[in-house]
Amino acid sequence: MPKFDIVGHKKIWFAISLLVIIPGIICMFVRGFNFGIDFTGGTIIDLKFDRPVAIAEVRTSLARYNLEGSTIQLSGQDSGVETSENVMIRTTDLEEEQRKEVMSSLKSDVGDYTVLREEKVGATIGGELITNAVLALVVSWVLIIAYVAYRFEFRFGIAAVLALIHDILIVLAVFSFTQRPVDSSFIAALLTIVGYSINDTIVIFDRIRENLKLHFGRNGDINELVNRSIFQTLTRSLYTVFTVMFTTAALFFFGGDTTKDFAFALLVGFGSGCYSSIFIASPLWVTFRNWSEKKRHQPKAAAAK
Repeated sequence: MPKFDIVGHKKIWFAISLLVIIPGIICMFVRGFNFGIDFTGGTIIDLKFDRPVAIAEVRTSLARYNLEGSTIQLSGQDSGVETSENVMIRTTDLEEEQRKEVMSSLKSDVGDYTVLREEKVGATIGGELITNAVLALVVSWVLIIAYVAYRFEFRFGIAAVLALIHDILIVLAVFSFTQRPVDSSFIAALLTIVGYSINDTIVIFDRIRENLKLHFGRNGDINELVNRSIFQTLTRSLYTVFTVMFTTAALFFFGGDTTKDFAFALLVGFGSGCYSSIFIASPLWVTFRNWSEKKRHQPKAAAAK
């Protein structure tokens, strides 16, 4: 038996997750999310300044109107250059009077410019699309349960989907805590995380199934078998997650501003996915199996009395 009993400490792993998820759910209801322009609609302003300017200069000017959270992109710049004459600003919907004040402040604070484009945009992700996305996610969970139940057993499917829900709640909680922008790239990140996490979980479940057939007798220790299965796949799981997270970290630290929130969501989700595959999904399956065994033996015990 492996020296470290992962399944035997399952209450600790569940408690650690709940310490993040429960405050996260409370934060979602109290603070909500910082929805980006894709959800709320807003204003796009494309400017060409007379001199190269930095993002910090533009953001400082916008801070006068509580718009420092706006998306500011430099275009037409060489790699590694932190200033540019072309600046695109994506901000919340501005009334005409406020827009004029913002433009005037940019001219006085940053410098003269030429307006290349200025337009209002509607929310590209409306309520109906969000509803359809949630519906599609639920349908995918049902199909995952059905497929895993066919390939393995029903309890494996339930444990796998609960691990996926765990990962999504962790990412949502972190974004609610940090108030990072939630936009269309965030939805793409969530779908990527779901696909990654279920793959890692299935690898461990497949090893558990193999060991059940080969080594598990009538009086076998299920905790020992699951621990052995986790440790047999642990090297593969860690190599995979570290490889992916190194690449994602490079995207987060060295990529542009437009990819930082996407990469941040992936970093949180991949880390949570690795954790849930090892410490949540398999212990959940053991818990469900023990409940089933206990219920199956209760009628026999009652009949014996």
